[in-house]
Amino acid sequence: MRPTHRKLAATAAGLVLLPVTLVGCGIGGGAKDEPPAKPARAPAEEAAARSRERVQAYLDAMAAKDVAAGRSQLCALLHDGFDLGATGPNGDFADHFQVPEAAITDIRSGPLGQEVSVSVSVTAGKRTVARPLVFTVTRDGSDWCIAGEAPGGPAASPTPTGVVPSPAA
Repeated sequence: MRPTHRKLAATAAGLVLLPVTLVGCGIGGGAKDEPPAKPARAPAEEAAARSRERVQAYLDAMAAKDVAAGRSQLCALLHDGFDLGATGPNGDFADHFQVPEAAITDIRSGPLGQEVSVSVSVTAGKRTVARPLVFTVTRDGSDWCIAGEAPGGPAASPTPTGVVPSPAA
């Protein structure tokens, strides 16, 4: 059986269009002038950086007594609880507390997100107490937010390897 003229024409057209199709899919080389795109940061580095930014912004808001700025660092699920307790007697933004110093001491990956350990000095009247806290920071859609705050463990080393404490402004 001999191929018909139409079959030969269709095969030839397919072979001619094949390189164009492969280039469109990224297989055949493409533009030589453009270097391959590099990701801005590795995922773990990005998570640590975003977590540090969120927690530092929250610490800065605590020191400045800026309730709205503090609230904006939290995941939406925490907003109602924050609104009820932030300025209450034991809230992070209570009027009788001052935050003369706050520093991030460690950032590590945890089961629920990035765990950011901090040391916060709180002054109430004439008494100043340093308290360790751990903030859990997670990704919520395309953004990062604080998903939890809990008391920290016993005082860890003040400056873990690779982490430089950043004082509150």
